[in-house]
Amino acid sequence: MGWLDGQVALVTGGTGGIGSAIVRRYVEEGARVAVMARDPEQLQRLRDELGAAVVTVRGDVTSLDDNRRAVDTALAAFGRLDTFVGNAAVFDYFTRLERIAPEELETAFQRLFAVNVQGYLLGARCCIDALRETRGSMIFTLSNSAFYAGGGGILYVTAKHALVGMIRQLAYELAPDIRVNGVAPGATNTPMKSLEGLNARSVPLNRIPGFEQGAAQAVPLGRIAEPEDHAGHYVLLASRRDSGLTTATIIHSDGGWEIRSAGPRAHARS
Repeated sequence: MGWLDGQVALVTGGTGGIGSAIVRRYVEEGARVAVMARDPEQLQRLRDELGAAVVTVRGDVTSLDDNRRAVDTALAAFGRLDTFVGNAAVFDYFTRLERIAPEELETAFQRLFAVNVQGYLLGARCCIDALRETRGSMIFTLSNSAFYAGGGGILYVTAKHALVGMIRQLAYELAPDIRVNGVAPGATNTPMKSLEGLNARSVPLNRIPGFEQGAAQAVPLGRIAEPEDHAGHYVLLASRRDSGLTTATIIHSDGGWEIRSAGPRAHARS
């Protein structure tokens, strides 16, 4: 038996590195999954790989109608919804405030927050009724940037900090019917989409010169993460048996970033 036998999940951004790892792990653990993303070719590849265990929805998380359609698709295909995973996001590739032209700042802010914050809220709002029926859960992807400076630029870090408050407030508002939690990954070897005009690129972070070495040296566990390193946390938080009393909780999956040291660690010198 899998940890999630009989459960149904909706995952946004489900074709990206972490998103697709979540989808695959959920299916491995017995869940059926509705996957929402924008790229039709990537959605087709997931359908080809996972078969009848998944249904896909081509949509944009910034659209209320697309979020409603994703929930309706999950319910039509599988008859219920147990977990909503808000995962779609864009990155700003460490763009500092002073490097954003003043006349571009308002638009850049609105576009990034539309995906990274509003997209989560729209998905959550559309899922409430279905999740209340199953006493299900919401799980949101944050980042170590939700707690610390330096993990992105000003817009990304500000948006991720906002999500901490969102999770806590939703957990407060939706208890006792719906649990609301998050996972905060650290540096991960995955392509991250950025907004046009903000160092726009889509490359694995470890292909940025010096990034992988610097990220590995910055944390006690000494390596950059792969998407699969995070997927088990989403399984745990979706499990009623193992997380039935867990809400307003954010799991840090970052190699020990909070206890990082700027210099060599004592045990590494011995």
